[in-house]
Amino acid sequence: MTHGEIEITGELVRDLLRDQHPDLAGLPVRLGARGWDNQLWRLGDDLAVRLPWATRSADALLRKEHDWLPSLAPRLPLPVPVPQRLGEPTARFPRPWIVTTWVPGTPADRAPVTRGAEAATALAGFLTALHRPAPEHAPAGRGRGGPLAGHSEGFAKQLASVTERGLVPDPEAVRAVWEDAAAAPDWDGPALWLHGDLHPANVLTADGALCGVVDFGDLFAGDPACDLAAAWNLLPDGGADHFHAAYRPAPDAATLRRARGWAVLRALVGILIGDAGVHGRPGGKPTWGPPAHAALRRLIATTQR
Repeated sequence: MTHGEIEITGELVRDLLRDQHPDLAGLPVRLGARGWDNQLWRLGDDLAVRLPWATRSADALLRKEHDWLPSLAPRLPLPVPVPQRLGEPTARFPRPWIVTTWVPGTPADRAPVTRGAEAATALAGFLTALHRPAPEHAPAGRGRGGPLAGHSEGFAKQLASVTERGLVPDPEAVRAVWEDAAAAPDWDGPALWLHGDLHPANVLTADGALCGVVDFGDLFAGDPACDLAAAWNLLPDGGADHFHAAYRPAPDAATLRRARGWAVLRALVGILIGDAGVHGRPGGKPTWGPPAHAALRRLIATTQR
């Protein structure tokens, strides 16, 4: 079931709450946001209801958040949406849904980070706290967090797509970043807990600083380089250096090279999604384009220096 097959309205949300969590049904309901996988409806001042609407995979991702995030959240130094209740599929809405805490702030694709050093320190503290060894039964990363070599074909297709559309001025420089990253030694440490999807729409800002991290649907265990890519994807010029100085343990050269590869992949996807009508969303998501272009520029400059 994808977007458009069931219309999600405030009335539907209230009906679902009455059926399964009637103690919450009297709280005001209003639309918060429509994300890539889920819609977010505000529930009173402090809660939100997340319902899958646009991808079939969202059901499992919501259950994963509900199962794992409450135990991880207390050690994280930035606010995150902590699942409080689980809604099971019914005839009225045949998919799972969750009630979480509400995290105030504006997504960084619409309100970019401007206080770079402060945000770099906050992001480094957040990832230092998150990146702990995960248990053996932790979820896998759907291709992320493993060796970059498995993504070479995807990189080539993405680079060809942005090049054909004239969206990247120097594709060979982009290729050089990727080839350097793909040649780096693989991660040989323990599988660490990772957010897995740290792009600007999943990080919240207030007054130019980071104030929250959302959407843990891709939470999994693997190579920390996947998350360390956020230094280039989220922070303004110069922010990556501040981030790497604050993150612990200090990443080695191979990990930073792999991180640049993950950052390139995320930037190319952001450029394609930001280009109207490309990559599966009618009209695209225009706010994703500018931060992705800025990240690619920073990555090229980092490799060339």
